[in-house]
Amino acid sequence: MSKSPGSVAVALIAVALLSGCGISIPADPDGTLERVTGGELRVGVTESVPWTEIEGGGDPTGTEVDLVEEFAENIDADIEWSEGGEADLVYRLERGELDLVIGGFTDTTPWTSKAAMTQPYAESTNPEGKTAKHVMLTPMGENAFLVRLERFLLEGEGEQ
Repeated sequence: MSKSPGSVAVALIAVALLSGCGISIPADPDGTLERVTGGELRVGVTESVPWTEIEGGGDPTGTEVDLVEEFAENIDADIEWSEGGEADLVYRLERGELDLVIGGFTDTTPWTSKAAMTQPYAESTNPEGKTAKHVMLTPMGENAFLVRLERFLLEGEGEQ
């Protein structure tokens, strides 16, 4: 089936018009990346040693905490830590109260219907000898933020 010259012209005009509309892909409907860059990164953390450790009174520590601190420095953001259980933190992520949730999550997390996962950035082996692929959780649909975080995490190529 051949295309008529008119339909090809219409398609080319549509592409030209859309390219001038300032559409940015990937996009953040809620502007997460723009807001946190040079601003404040709100991070929920649940304990999962050695990935995250919460000690009374101080900031959390652990492998993922170190990564998030490096990421925040990379985008010139200050971090506001919020401690809690997984269900509460994912709920707050859904409501837009948090930008990122960490806590030793793996790619088999049950939260995939409520939060977006980064690509696995590190692997570990559990006591049964099974490989676990580690991820962080971000708000659904905030793809520019997710891509920026993934690029940062994958620069280290799983050295954690």
